[in-house]
Amino acid sequence: MSIKIGTRGSPLALAQAHETRDLLRQAHPHLAAPDAIEIVVLTTTGDRVQDRPLSEVGGKGVFTKELDEALFDGRIDIAVHSMKDVPTWLPDGMVLPCMLPREDVRDVMVSPRFSSFGDMPDGSVVGTTSLRRQAQVLARYPGLRVVIFRGNVQTRLRKLNEGDADATLLALAGLNRLDRTDVVAAVLEPEDLLPAVGQGAIGITCRADDMDNIAAVAVLDHADTSICVNAERAMLDVLDGSCRTPIAGLATLSDDGLSMRLRGLVAEADGSRIWTAERTGSIADAEMMGRDAGAELRAAVGEEFFIRLAD
Repeated sequence: MSIKIGTRGSPLALAQAHETRDLLRQAHPHLAAPDAIEIVVLTTTGDRVQDRPLSEVGGKGVFTKELDEALFDGRIDIAVHSMKDVPTWLPDGMVLPCMLPREDVRDVMVSPRFSSFGDMPDGSVVGTTSLRRQAQVLARYPGLRVVIFRGNVQTRLRKLNEGDADATLLALAGLNRLDRTDVVAAVLEPEDLLPAVGQGAIGITCRADDMDNIAAVAVLDHADTSICVNAERAMLDVLDGSCRTPIAGLATLSDDGLSMRLRGLVAEADGSRIWTAERTGSIADAEMMGRDAGAELRAAVGEEFFIRLAD
């Protein structure tokens, strides 16, 4: 048996694919042979189109569509994704049997000039394409200005050093995986900037009828990560979240692993209004808690908010 792993070609995506490969080799000795696992690099729409916000390119699916197609036509056997890029609805005939242990969920500020957003004078420029990040930063620091900042980690760091912005925000998980925490100016706690749904988690998708590969990757599943991310995604599903909607969510387990705390947030992109919801309860009710928090937020925000963003 051999496995073809599909991935995007960015350094971070490749690091995640290599992590998956190494875990598969450890779990299945027959996959340790040099030719047993092949990494297949694919270019997605999100990688090709760098001059527009994701909301204008096609939303979350821009980073998964080509990988989905490669799965279905047999060019790859499994696909490795950052879970925050995976739409809440998987295509028919596809399953997600595995999430790897979650990395640090926090965002970080990166700036060659400033050590915190509070240090930045009004008019300073923050580069990001994340409406979630934009909304939460502007809610606290309305005098800052936000510009579009697309590209992988290396591209955004280059743009920052070239003076396209005074600061940007990145996921600490990605910097940890790339061994680039040297660029971090400040780590932002969830109380200050709630992360994206699924942030820090790696998910693996397979064809629903491919029982051999489902079994191969299912043994890698990290139950605590799956419980938390699935609760966050249940909330997002109710909110019908897209890249046009500033939504954040984070589920965390208690020390004994038996209960969960879920925090959710919806915001106006300019940070002028923020709505929050929180749930705590047994992990047995994790997805129900997510859906309930999503319903509370949707009712508080109102349907007109989502209709306006969809136009």
